[in-house]
Amino acid sequence: MPENDNEFGKIIAKAWRDAAFKAELIANPAAALQAEGIDVPAGMTVTVLENTDKQFHLVLPPVPTDELSDEALDGVAGGSMITGVWFPPPS
Repeated sequence: MPENDNEFGKIIAKAWRDAAFKAELIANPAAALQAEGIDVPAGMTVTVLENTDKQFHLVLPPVPTDELSDEALDGVAGGSMITGVWFPPPS
């Protein structure tokens, strides 16, 4: 899977521009990502959900496996890395 948000950003931008790609990405995400050169590890399930003005999906990342202090955990939780979250502009 991509190590940075730029690769996901390119996928999102393509889905916004190309309705057929978006449909394939939603219907068969692993194949669509692999066709774009993004490796999906064997056994990994990928789900694509679309936020709308009426529906927002909050994705909880896995709990860190390293021991973190409460202060460090608060920094991660409130930090700058939120992958795949997009808030639509106000209407």
